[in-house]
Amino acid sequence: MSFVDYLVPISVFAVAVVLGLGLLNMMRGGDSNTSQKLMRARVLLQFVAVIVIMGVIYITGR
Repeated sequence: MSFVDYLVPISVFAVAVVLGLGLLNMMRGGDSNTSQKLMRARVLLQFVAVIVIMGVIYITGR
């Protein structure tokens, strides 16, 4: 198993963690500025995750 095989789960996990932190902040009634930062981070991580997934598909030829 190469490093490429770990990229997709790592990127998806990172998105899930930031999403969970955002939901937790929202449920606790946290600072709206923090919610905005987490939402921006989530969108950026989702973009990176899509790029990683497409790159892995291209590299592996599936």
